[in-house]
Amino acid sequence: MGDVLIVQNSKSGGPGRLGDWLAEAGLELDVVLAHEGAPLPDRLAHRALIMLGGGYLPSEDDRAPWLRDVRRLAGHALADGVPFFGVCLGGQLLAEVAGGEVTGDVGAPENGSVPVTIRPEAARDPLFRGLPRVVPAVEHHKDAITRLPAGAVHLAETGRCPYQAFRVGERAWGVQFHPEVVPERIRAWQADGFDPDEVYARALADEPVSTPIWREVAARFAKVVANRRVSRGGGGGPHGAPRT
Repeated sequence: MGDVLIVQNSKSGGPGRLGDWLAEAGLELDVVLAHEGAPLPDRLAHRALIMLGGGYLPSEDDRAPWLRDVRRLAGHALADGVPFFGVCLGGQLLAEVAGGEVTGDVGAPENGSVPVTIRPEAARDPLFRGLPRVVPAVEHHKDAITRLPAGAVHLAETGRCPYQAFRVGERAWGVQFHPEVVPERIRAWQADGFDPDEVYARALADEPVSTPIWREVAARFAKVVANRRVSRGGGGGPHGAPRT
């Protein structure tokens, strides 16, 4: 069994460079192709959990029946202090499981590389501390978090979508953007209200700035995973109960 369980929710939504960076940091990855019907474990025994993006809302079990199991595992991670990193759908799922709110088709969609503002609250965050005030990040969503869980730390925002990054407890992070995506992957997106060539060109131009920053964030997450003490007895956190 590897160190990190990664849940993939669509054919094109693999771990990408995020997986490469975590492997470079010495972590072994188990990628579960949930969208293809691969089973998820009954209990989270890995040292970390990563939930990737996908074209669903966190509770759309009728379209993606494995989401019920992912919510359960996310609840286990929160209860036991297992490091969690949620990307896009994964971040929305973390927010919902911890008691926040996610709304479908809300506000203006974000596509391509956009400037994400790092909030002052990030100054003491293990992953986001010391980042530049504005960092380019790749976005591809029309659904959004509309209310953070109680007690969550709000880490980053954009004008169109305020809840771009947040932390629940000490070791669970959710982001609305896609640090794993390289510009070439944008070419596979369905053009829905945006110019794919323009979006690709912008992401390519921003990559020299964004890549080292998100690589550093991935390395910091890997350090959180490596430093976590394995608790044999588990531990009840304030957001320990999964919503199913």
